[in-house]
Amino acid sequence: MKPARAHRVALRGLDHQVLTWGDAAAPKLFFLHGWMDTGASFQFLVDALARDWYAIAPDLRGFGRSGWQPQGYWFADYIADLEALLDTFAPDEPANLVGHSLGGNIVMLYAGVRPQRVRRLVSLDGFGVPAEDIGLAPTKIAKWLDALADPPAFAPYRDLEAVADRLQRTNPRLSRDKARFLASHWAEVLPDGSARLASDPRHKLPFPTVYRIEEVYAVWRAIVAPTLWVAAMESNIPQWLGDHPEGEGGVDNLAGVRRRIAHIPHARLVTVADAGHMLHHDRPDAVAALIEPFLAG
Repeated sequence: MKPARAHRVALRGLDHQVLTWGDAAAPKLFFLHGWMDTGASFQFLVDALARDWYAIAPDLRGFGRSGWQPQGYWFADYIADLEALLDTFAPDEPANLVGHSLGGNIVMLYAGVRPQRVRRLVSLDGFGVPAEDIGLAPTKIAKWLDALADPPAFAPYRDLEAVADRLQRTNPRLSRDKARFLASHWAEVLPDGSARLASDPRHKLPFPTVYRIEEVYAVWRAIVAPTLWVAAMESNIPQWLGDHPEGEGGVDNLAGVRRRIAHIPHARLVTVADAGHMLHHDRPDAVAALIEPFLAG
């Protein structure tokens, strides 16, 4: 493995862990992880990169070894944290951004809001969330209030090996050595030897707001950076989005993805075979082979 360095960085007043790989004089490449993940999740992809990069991957607020906030989490905070991260590591240059899942949504929205600050943009299986009807607004707020009164929690694990077991159940493609590595970053060991996830369980609170896909499209249409969307062919995301209609040739899992990508002016869709949603774990070499030529363009 390429060695990672851990930094403590204050972003907008909240303490964050930021991992870096490589020489700070090399071209910079920022990575943003997905929900319930950590910056260390990109270790396998960083290992697969052929070019020398200064790779930078934070634990987003409330995840991994970064600080928690008592009032819960709002998506706009992640966008503002990304800007603070760029102000710290790349204040005078447009950035190369790679985001997976939740991180893909963050980098795409940021690229539309601050187009001059993004050089190239890569989204790894990060295609938004299912569109919602505004009529759900009262129900969503009520569910959020109910959850605040009975906040979520994570069940403990016997030890880190049990965390690795859970990771392999979720992703059967994950090898045992990778599962153990990820478990050591996903969880922390307690004095009695048991383990608990390091992230804030309040991330499980339901959203009190309606997801308005039209607003997202309006932001995406303002993106000027060349954009690469990398879709995993065996991902569950198209089914989750509920927009994979059956046509003459059968079910088209990428139909909804294509509809969404049409709102980004300079976007290209590529796919990775034999990979699920965690494609940077399943096929890091294939993902690296797709994104590096694009980033160097």
